[in-house]
Amino acid sequence: MKYYLKVVRDNYANFNGRARREEYWMFTLFNIIFIIAIMTVFGGIAAATDTPALLGIYGIYILGIFIPSLAVIVRRLHDVGKSGWFYLIGAIPFIGPIWIFVLLVTEGDKGTNQYGPDPKLENADEINDIGKTQIEA
Repeated sequence: MKYYLKVVRDNYANFNGRARREEYWMFTLFNIIFIIAIMTVFGGIAAATDTPALLGIYGIYILGIFIPSLAVIVRRLHDVGKSGWFYLIGAIPFIGPIWIFVLLVTEGDKGTNQYGPDPKLENADEINDIGKTQIEA
């Protein structure tokens, strides 16, 4: 839930920087769970009451989550050193989606790359300072 809120609230339309695998996959997992819950609850109500308008809530959710989903995918591609435009390779039949999936599960570049600092090393300066203090002592 932490990563879902981070993507939706803090990085809604942020296409800059990098996203760790954990951030991307936890966001995706929660998103899938939420979609299944919406479809189960509102789909059941719509079927029982013959009012498909309740499924509009699902459509509103999908529209609202589209930009943050795209943004976290672009940041994830940045983490492996690829441009966000690389996501369009997914449109190539058969091979494209597999290639994108492989990139999304690949470990990100270590250290800083052209898209920003390594998100795994968020406290790198603090860790280096602690290390320097220990060496000097």
